[in-house]
Amino acid sequence: QVQLVESGGGLVQAGGSLRLSCVASGRTFSSYTVGWFRQAPGKEREFVGAFRWSGGWLYYADSVKGRFTISRDSAKNTVYLQMNSLKPEDTGVYYCAARTGIGGMNRRDYADWGQGTQVTVSS
Repeated sequence: QVQLVESGGGLVQAGGSLRLSCVASGRTFSSYTVGWFRQAPGKEREFVGAFRWSGGWLYYADSVKGRFTISRDSAKNTVYLQMNSLKPEDTGVYYCAARTGIGGMNRRDYADWGQGTQVTVSS
C-alpha cells in the first residue's frame, strides 16, 4: 500500500493555471500506474489522466487533452498535474490514485487514494 498526499489546489480565474502535486510514501511509485481523478459537486468521480511510472502508457481524458500535463520527479517520489487554460467546468476535488499493473481509467481500478485537493475556477 502506498500513502498519497495531494496539494496545490486553490482558486483561480478562468484561463489561469495551477500545478497539483501528489507525494507518495510507504513505497515508491516505480511499479505503479498513477492516475488523477476529479469530482465535481453532485457528480461522479471522473478520470483526468494517468501514466505508468516506468513508462509505456500515458492517457488523458478528452476534456483535458492539450491543457493538462502529468509529469514526475523520481527523486521526490512525486507526480504533478500541470493544469493550464483552466475552465469553470474544471472545478472539483482532485484526487491522486495509484495501482499496481498497467493502465486504468476506471476509478475502481485504483486501490490507493489521497485525500483530495480542491480546485475552483471562477468565470
